Amino acid sequence: MDSHPTTLFISHGGGPLPLLGDPAHHDMLSCLRSIASSIPRPEAIIVISAHWEEQIPSITSSRNPALIYDYYGFPPESYEIKYPCAGDPALAQEIRRVLGNAEIESTLDEKRGLDHGVFIPLKIMYPESDIPCVQLSLVNSLDPNLHIEMGKSLRYLSKKNVLIIGSGFSFHNLRAFFSPSSVQDNEAFETWLKNACGNRELSEPARREQLINWSTAPGARFCHPREEHLLPLHVCYGVAQAPCTQLYDLTIMNKKSSMYLWR
Repeated sequence: MDSHPTTLFISHGGGPLPLLGDPAHHDMLSCLRSIASSIPRPEAIIVISAHWEEQIPSITSSRNPALIYDYYGFPPESYEIKYPCAGDPALAQEIRRVLGNAEIESTLDEKRGLDHGVFIPLKIMYPESDIPCVQLSLVNSLDPNLHIEMGKSLRYLSKKNVLIIGSGFSFHNLRAFFSPSSVQDNEAFETWLKNACGNRELSEPARREQLINWSTAPGARFCHPREEHLLPLHVCYGVAQAPCTQLYDLTIMNKKSSMYLWR
């Protein structure tokens, strides 16, 4: 199979807490920093964040994207975080081109900035903010097959030294973050997800079928009452169409979580 860009699904934690010294995000910080130091430095970064949904895939095309502080009730310093990375209008155009080649209609958005699913993890991984970044939205139909197809189109980008990040969370039940219950469902879904992404004995059609039908997995709807934090993983899988190269077990906000790297 032809090569594909380095692709990473991350569990991005709770709002700005990873940058505020929250001890429940220690695993996340150390994992992201370790990954950034272990992979080739990219020329550009594409992020698919759980926090942007549109009717069709939308792509930031500004040369100098602003930040969107899309979280509420945090300390004042949370709204003073800076990440002045450049955009990459040419890359945005190419993303639109490869989506179009796959008969997926998309649009460029010159006004939208980068949400916290983008700038929080990037500030941890690449604090110098000197790598251009483009954000690609989810589609609000939340169709897992479509998101796999979106990822599949991205493997045909002409620029290969691009890092594609799916920024979501392998566990995302907001009420349960503050409850000691549900350990069994949390662990059952994590076990299923790690097998779906990492089991090298699965055929790719079988792996794809499992990810499309993720909601039938043990604990699935407890861990994801709504799937927007899981679907960035489907885009990542679509890029790679292979078992992950490496998976990372973490505890974030006292819940079992995971991240997945494809190289």
